[in-house]
Amino acid sequence: MHNRTLLPTAMIAALALASPLAAAQKNGAVAQDFKLTDMYGKTVQLSSFRGKTVVLEWHNPGCPFVKKHYDSGNMQATQAAARKQGAVWLTVNSGAAGKQGHMSGTEAQALTKKQGAKASHYLLDMKGVVGKAYAAKTTPHMYIINASGKLVYQGGIDDKPTANAADIKGARNHVIEALNELDAGNAVSVTQSRPYGCSVKYAS
Repeated sequence: MHNRTLLPTAMIAALALASPLAAAQKNGAVAQDFKLTDMYGKTVQLSSFRGKTVVLEWHNPGCPFVKKHYDSGNMQATQAAARKQGAVWLTVNSGAAGKQGHMSGTEAQALTKKQGAKASHYLLDMKGVVGKAYAAKTTPHMYIINASGKLVYQGGIDDKPTANAADIKGARNHVIEALNELDAGNAVSVTQSRPYGCSVKYAS
């Protein structure tokens, strides 16, 4: 009885709200709630943003596809456009300790400052609980949740599945387009696309 392993509070919260056995989130359904700790050690809960559009971005700083969008400034510009419309942007890192992309809170703070990232929060999901609940497959893998808490988009950031920054110019940015449609009071026209990038480096 006295030898039970004690789990960190943040991990218990994540386990309680986001089961890794959950099916992929369905468009049109209420997005599964979760709690994660951000890079400053603050607990962030998805449902606390109800009433606002929320963008989820899965991130791995070592992935060439992620570098494509950050080194070019495309991801930062997309983040800034989203926040200008009043959306909340949550960047999630599900990289396990010892695997590519994993970062501590301090490392994440340094990187986001260096890159000029515009996310509202950078969240650490090293156990992969939330990533698996959302069936996040790649970095980047994007999700958009509307003000009612329903998932309205999931997939790639755009329609050019390459690591070549030159392809950004001619791409359809699915995230920007969806946000503009929501801002205009319209339904999202492209609700799902193929996510592309590096595989999320989950814990074994």
